[in-house]
Amino acid sequence: MSAFAIAHLRPADPHPDIAVYLERIQATLDPFGGRFRVHNAVVEVKEGSWPGFVVVIEFPGIDEARAWYDSPEYQEILPLRTRHIDGDTVLVPGVAPDYDASVTAAARRAEAA
Repeated sequence: MSAFAIAHLRPADPHPDIAVYLERIQATLDPFGGRFRVHNAVVEVKEGSWPGFVVVIEFPGIDEARAWYDSPEYQEILPLRTRHIDGDTVLVPGVAPDYDASVTAAARRAEAA
């Protein structure tokens, strides 16, 4: 089951470190099967507020996502971004291809009864 690294990054002034980070990140993803699915996308806000942009990286599973984030190779380049761009990053497992929200709804109704 796929998993995702999702980052909500705030606007920032350009800095050479960010370019270095971008040049090096793919090499940190490759060993873990990580692939950008959304990168530097400006979002269309429908509810609430969302200053900045979003990044979504897909991995084969949550173990690979964790291993990538914690890898020495990624930890080495991470400060190149975090020193210059504020943001939030989460790792989240995806749902199975046959996921049905009505099954989750039924479970919630049973819990509430």
